[in-house]
Amino acid sequence: MSQRQGESGTAMVSDIAAPQPTFRELVATSARIGVLSFGGPAGQIALMHRVYVEEKRWIDESRYLSALNFCMLLPGPEAMQLATYIGWRLHGVAGGLAAGLLFVIPGALVVLALSMLYAAFGKVPLVEAVFVGVKAAVLAIVVEALIRVARRALKTRVAWGIAAIAFVAIFVFAVPFPVIVLAAALVGFFALGQAPAEAGAGSVPLANAHRDEVTPAGTLATILVWLAIWVVPLAAIAAICGRGHVLTEIGWFFSKLAVVTFGGAYAVLAYMAQDVVEVYGWLSPGEMLDGLGLAETTPGPLILVTEFVGYLAGLRQGGWAMGLAGALVTLWATFAPCFLWIFAGAPYIERLNRMPRLKGALAGVTAAVVGVILNLTVWFALHVLFTHVPVLTNGPVKMHVPDWPTLDVRAVGLAVLAVVLLLVLHRGVLTTLAVCGAVALGLKVALG
Repeated sequence: MSQRQGESGTAMVSDIAAPQPTFRELVATSARIGVLSFGGPAGQIALMHRVYVEEKRWIDESRYLSALNFCMLLPGPEAMQLATYIGWRLHGVAGGLAAGLLFVIPGALVVLALSMLYAAFGKVPLVEAVFVGVKAAVLAIVVEALIRVARRALKTRVAWGIAAIAFVAIFVFAVPFPVIVLAAALVGFFALGQAPAEAGAGSVPLANAHRDEVTPAGTLATILVWLAIWVVPLAAIAAICGRGHVLTEIGWFFSKLAVVTFGGAYAVLAYMAQDVVEVYGWLSPGEMLDGLGLAETTPGPLILVTEFVGYLAGLRQGGWAMGLAGALVTLWATFAPCFLWIFAGAPYIERLNRMPRLKGALAGVTAAVVGVILNLTVWFALHVLFTHVPVLTNGPVKMHVPDWPTLDVRAVGLAVLAVVLLLVLHRGVLTTLAVCGAVALGLKVALG
């Protein structure tokens, strides 16, 4: 058993499962995570691990990592899909909807408000200053979670080797994530398939195991229902507005994006930015960069930058009302498919874990995911601490490198403050975020 000191006393983290939460408890916790989920996928995965695994003990480590593996194989925002899975595990479809929606809605409201302010006034310096402090705090949260996950997921030399190779492959050579996953799964299948302790030792008794009991007919019904929920409203918009209307184009483009982009939010953004600027002409290159910066500094999935795009695209075609409609259509097309992937695929995660060879493959993927999280952590740290992070391209090498003259001394100081608050004084996430945000705002007002 391990012990962790929290703000309101001593929180115990043990191998004994906590009682299943009530639906109200799940909703309250999901709302809290939705409000505090800064930092893109790395920060959000870290926050959910801290809350669901360590504080609440509603899901154990091995199942959290197995679910994370699964979500990283899906198109779209992996952190939102992980939240949906945990809600589904605890309270079925209602729980999945609650956890998934509450993960998105707070950030969506913030992004919408900031998009409207941006369209009216341009950048808002004081808001940007607060989020510099927030990002520094998130960096400390991400590092803490990375250390904890690595300690628990990497039990053998093979696993450590997979993690190291995965990090080098994605950070230095920009190898596509699906290729890394496939290679890690193959290594795990043959090298870790006979090591049951690698991904399942110490698991707490599984709550709601009946959720894994599903038939092919049941899976097909789930797919058809959620496919209709996703597609029918967008088809109705196309029928009413016509093929060339901006809302129709938004619905089609972001639905396509939801299906064809694998490898998490960063893969989505790279694909989206080029088409939004060059193909559709909805935004200028500078506006696209501003939208990315806005999404990186607000709570919720990083992919909420799509809402910024949808709002500005609609705004320029028909005023603020069309902008709101564009934002709503974008959110629907982006996130409705996530519920389809999770509700159709989640029941099969535990089945995979009960098959030794497949369990070994998943252990290999788990190790690779640790390397990928390290990549996200380094990427996030570079963009927090430096104002300019160019991409070095030299033959097969394609990696982000710091531009040392652009080191942000304020961000470094705020990151150190966050580390002290979180790891030394053991303050909570909310306190750390609030203090760092307030200090950043104070520095902006005092020093300009």
